Amino acid sequence: MTDINSVIDAQVKSSDVFLYMKGSPDFPQCGFSGRVVQILNYLGVDYQSANVLESQELREGIKAYANWPTIPQLYIKGEFIGGADIVTEMFQAGELQSHLAEKGIQVTQTA
Repeated sequence: MTDINSVIDAQVKSSDVFLYMKGSPDFPQCGFSGRVVQILNYLGVDYQSANVLESQELREGIKAYANWPTIPQLYIKGEFIGGADIVTEMFQAGELQSHLAEKGIQVTQTA
């Protein structure tokens, strides 16, 4: 499992915002992944993603990496932020926008 950990570690550190999701931003394959994609797209955030449905090793590895049982998982500057519910709550409270700004990540929409 350490090999997949190094892959995940490289992915979350390669982009300011990284999303592990089911499906792709253009075709989310679960409602929770779709909700996080909608939030990131609404904010105009530049992000990368990985489809956990393409690899069982990645799907299980990301759960162990973050010690978080569900997908999607959002990372900002290598830091695990949370899943769909946490991201949604942060967005609705304006905390996600503030957090992105604190990390120097440009947001085109703020509310």
